[in-house]
Amino acid sequence: MQIPYVLLQVVIVPIIAAVLCVVLGWGKKVGRNLSWIAFGSLAYTTFLLLYVGWELWNGKSQVLEVYPWSTVAINLRFGFLADGLSLPVALIMNLICTASSVYSFKYIEHRVDVLYGKENRQMFTVYYFLYLLFATGLMGIALSTNLIELFAFVELVLIPSYFLIDILGYVDRHRIAIMYFIWNQAGAALFLIGIVLASFKTGSFEITSLSALSGTSLGFWVCLLILVGWLVKMATFGFHVWLPYAHAEHPTSIAAVIATIVGLGNYVVARLLFGEMFATFSAFSLPLMVLALVTIIYGAFLTMAQDDVKRLYACSTISQTSYSLLGIASMTSLGVEGGIFYFLSHILGKCILFSVAGILVTQTGCRSIKEMGGLARKMPITATLCIFGSMILSAMPPLSGFQGEWILFGGLIQKGIQSSPITLAVAIVGLLATFLTVVYTFWPFIRIFFGELSPSLENVKEAPLSMTVPLIVLAGVSLVIGIYPNLITHLLNSVL
Repeated sequence: MQIPYVLLQVVIVPIIAAVLCVVLGWGKKVGRNLSWIAFGSLAYTTFLLLYVGWELWNGKSQVLEVYPWSTVAINLRFGFLADGLSLPVALIMNLICTASSVYSFKYIEHRVDVLYGKENRQMFTVYYFLYLLFATGLMGIALSTNLIELFAFVELVLIPSYFLIDILGYVDRHRIAIMYFIWNQAGAALFLIGIVLASFKTGSFEITSLSALSGTSLGFWVCLLILVGWLVKMATFGFHVWLPYAHAEHPTSIAAVIATIVGLGNYVVARLLFGEMFATFSAFSLPLMVLALVTIIYGAFLTMAQDDVKRLYACSTISQTSYSLLGIASMTSLGVEGGIFYFLSHILGKCILFSVAGILVTQTGCRSIKEMGGLARKMPITATLCIFGSMILSAMPPLSGFQGEWILFGGLIQKGIQSSPITLAVAIVGLLATFLTVVYTFWPFIRIFFGELSPSLENVKEAPLSMTVPLIVLAGVSLVIGIYPNLITHLLNSVL
């Protein structure tokens, strides 16, 4: 049985659900239950992506849908492409959005009650409307075939994230929302300049048209603008200032989605620059590897200096995202494959850890690690989830982080042995830096969940199942693809 317009449905269904939330959300009894509309629509689109994945797994090279957009001034088409690269990215991101929609049920109820009072149901409508726009934007970025279309979805992701930080964020949320918007808009602007410059030469906005510029002088500037634009959005060293504030102060129910947006730059760089502009992108290989390594080490030490549990996991995103960038910068198929695999693993682990931070804030009422301790006795499920998240980020077998790092460092070492001693040195330092990840994930875990329980925390209870079960599912996904990495690598190998 063929499902018609399957990729279009993946993008459109969350928009329809968002509108439905607006229509139904003003009712007196519906407001707090809009989570189920979000969950139902995202569960359905996850099923659609699994269906497409099954087709690709069984030999289909790609699923491509193309639709006319405008023929007035320039022949524009928008389309959606699911292949061995875009499908795994879209599927894992959509799964995270689905899990977070269930997690949001109790978390947003608590956050709205704190900020606006128990009777303010309008905030639930606003939240779920904006939340579903996230899913639409993320799916659009992963599946787009057109550069202007891709830019439009990038903007679609930015707008709801700004409003959610401003409306439901924490300390100084209005100023931080503006900071987040300005930095990300600056990155988007550079990206837009690059793709418009490319279109003047190629006469097309199709992603595949970038290949005509590979190896040319104009191609260098296009590649540079696209790359720097996304390095800003990825918060690499020098562009990282905004991330600790924005990630620490936004609602924790969207923390995983925000972390996904940051890491998604790795996919865009792999799709546009490695895939279409290889000859030009090669010139950036060494400086990009060095930048990634500096970001990994700097981000690790910045993370270890944190006492605020939300800010700690926010800072770790700076370091973790750059592992994927390191693999992609190696310019080897194995390194890029490992970089994308690690990105998928990272967002699974970061969703768990950010959500654990949200549980701690909700259940204990505090964010300082110094004020916690001994919580494993009160919150055993949350403690177990924190172990799983820490193991994923620390690349411990049998979870998916181990496979991601194994593959990406394999690509780096392979290139280093064959042709580049500098790459080999970068790989060795990068491997040593992975021990810092163990420190900044497990040291906070020990301080939070073991030791003496503070008298002020005697009445703390385990989080409701709606907040823990979605995280258990994500931990299970990481375990499955850690034991059977071929579920991902089989698809990636067909493209890279």
